[in-house]
Amino acid sequence: MTRDLRLLVIAMFTWGIGEGMFLIFQPIYLEQLGADPLLIGAILGAAGITMAIAQAPAGHLADRIGPRPVMWATWLLGTCAAAMMALAGSLPFFVAGLLTYGLTSSVVAPLYSYAASVRGTWATERTLATVSAALNAGAILGPVAGGWLGEEYGLRIVYAISACIFVLSTLVILQARPSRIESQPGAEAETSTLLRNRRFFVLMGLTFLTLFALYFSQPLTPNFLQNQRGLDLNTIGMLGTAGSLGNMALALALGHLPAAIGFTAAQPLVAIFAALMWKGETAFLFGIGFFFFGGYRLARTMSLALSRPLIRASETGLAFGLLETMNAAAMILSPPLAGFLYDRQPDSMYPAALVLIGAMFILNLVALPRLVRGTAPRSKDIPSLANEP
Repeated sequence: MTRDLRLLVIAMFTWGIGEGMFLIFQPIYLEQLGADPLLIGAILGAAGITMAIAQAPAGHLADRIGPRPVMWATWLLGTCAAAMMALAGSLPFFVAGLLTYGLTSSVVAPLYSYAASVRGTWATERTLATVSAALNAGAILGPVAGGWLGEEYGLRIVYAISACIFVLSTLVILQARPSRIESQPGAEAETSTLLRNRRFFVLMGLTFLTLFALYFSQPLTPNFLQNQRGLDLNTIGMLGTAGSLGNMALALALGHLPAAIGFTAAQPLVAIFAALMWKGETAFLFGIGFFFFGGYRLARTMSLALSRPLIRASETGLAFGLLETMNAAAMILSPPLAGFLYDRQPDSMYPAALVLIGAMFILNLVALPRLVRGTAPRSKDIPSLANEP
């Protein structure tokens, strides 16, 4: 592992602790601030919009000026957003902080573009899976700590501590050196090539539909567990830890597989989550379900790895940004629809998710082999910083 990849892993691990402390409790805190299920769904959908609008521009900017400055900006923005949420005394101000935090998801494209450029001799799939696993390793600790703090002192203090942890993560990422993917002559021509890439646009469509199906049952699940299953914040925090453990374990166990296999295998794992949330009655079964929800993050990572044989190295940031826009679009549409179903019948969002996942699993079995046929990983196209300290 190269020096800069190690720094990236440490920064992601630290960020995972801070984010894990509050992320699973977002819909619960929104409810405490006065939002009903429909409004919670709308707010989370609006957060998806802020995630969507920044993805492709951030990726394109990373291709033009290098990914490191874009990463730095998002790390600083996330720290400020956490501080805004901690200081919020009312729903509107908190939502402003939440929406600002949504903009930080634009880091994914430059982050993975940077990781690919400093990966040394590692394969792309292994590199992306390791970076994702580092985030989720940190997030194993966060939910338990957040649940205990929220139960004892209220959820507001959780955001303040998270902001302090984000400061530490930012100090680490500021030590990263520039990657060798910087602005290049002819970048505009490369962009036009990507926009004419039919196979890449097919992948974008599959990514959107698949991630919509996988994410659909998750946004209102913390409210469902608290209101319909009677779980307290400590228990929900432990379920969040189980989810983070699943994210890390599945990334490490399946992240080395060919991207098409990993992307497809992730889908039945999330189906287990939806089935156990629907029919489970104990915290143990819910914990197993959260563990297998790690398939969602695995699918998200593998969608980026799937794109590598389809694009040129100088298109990496923009391509990753467009794929993350598809993820954000799924997160825009799914929470309001899930909130609508939750308002009518709380458990109805789970069988609906199972139908969607089943349909996409079949579609991916048919479409992905055709999409990847005849492609070969072009790792030589990605410059790397092989110099070790």
